[in-house]
Amino acid sequence: MKKIGITGQEGFVGKHLYNTLGLYPEEFEQIPFERNFFESEEKLDAFVSQCDVIVHLAAMNRHDSEQVIYDTNVALANQLVDSLKRTASKAHVLISSSTQEERDNLYGKSKRECREALVKWAKQSGGKISGLIIPNVFGAFGKPFYNSFIATFCHQLTHGETPTIANDGEVKLIYVQELVDRIIEEIRNGNSSPELYIEPTATKKVSEVLSLLTEYKTKYFDGGEIPVINNTFEHNLFNTFRSYMDYATHFPVKFTQHTDPRGAFVEVIRLGIGGQCSFSTTVPGITRGNHYHTRKIERFAVIKGKALIQLRKIDTDEVLNFHLDGNEPAYVDMPIWYTHNIKNIGDEELYTIFWINEPYDPADADTYLLEV
Repeated sequence: MKKIGITGQEGFVGKHLYNTLGLYPEEFEQIPFERNFFESEEKLDAFVSQCDVIVHLAAMNRHDSEQVIYDTNVALANQLVDSLKRTASKAHVLISSSTQEERDNLYGKSKRECREALVKWAKQSGGKISGLIIPNVFGAFGKPFYNSFIATFCHQLTHGETPTIANDGEVKLIYVQELVDRIIEEIRNGNSSPELYIEPTATKKVSEVLSLLTEYKTKYFDGGEIPVINNTFEHNLFNTFRSYMDYATHFPVKFTQHTDPRGAFVEVIRLGIGGQCSFSTTVPGITRGNHYHTRKIERFAVIKGKALIQLRKIDTDEVLNFHLDGNEPAYVDMPIWYTHNIKNIGDEELYTIFWINEPYDPADADTYLLEV
């Protein structure tokens, strides 16, 4: 079992990596990292000395002053190098650099110098180094106006703002989960690669991305329709978009009922995508679910009875509670990385329709048990 520590554990990529490593408890033991470790040689050395693998993600991406970015990033890398030397560590260190190494700016210069400092340490000490040169990363829970233009656009579209394009250039992109999988692959193979270019998984113009996100806003956010999803990039972009919605205020969404003397007709879901639709009956007092998904798109629609649907993002304590009643049929969609359940809180059977975008595959279920 490899002992792994992540500097920048609470950052965008760091949190995704930490949560994904947690899916393999038989293979990896995680050594917790806190930001204040860089303020204490004793704490930093205690952290470093426990690690077989260190993924160095701690860095500053944006600031009003490029010089502050440069000074901060170089200082963090140098502090890590000093700690590696003090503890005589032979760890495998993976450092995230950027394709901006090639550009003439202080951010790119800082990333290159940080990688080179760790490469020098590895050569002198007998440690291992993977210098990951990474394209633009996007994905769920990124910080708007900081991590990527996609994070900014998603936030603006889901919060009543209008995005604008400053420069409609082509951007090389990788989804955060694809990057995390690539990092884990490097951890597993354990090889030194001082200069390892991580290939982008998509290249898009900024306007192409905004056009897709605007469609998601119109069709899904405003209309409840699952849009056409043509490829893996669009699937990942749609899940990214959904993560910026304020679930506590957006859901549950009440259905439109068309009634006549025969009864009522309700459209449960309008699809531009396939998937699997099913229904369940649940007796009073019973809870279903208590699991989460990392990629699946899912809808719970209550059509009879009373239900409590609960959601909790797996690395937080806040629980979102949604009360649904079949007298006013409504639905709640399940965001990725949120554990969720549904409980019959009424006195009669609960009737629920479930839709998910891919049929259940026991060999690749993307379903992880965790109590809400």
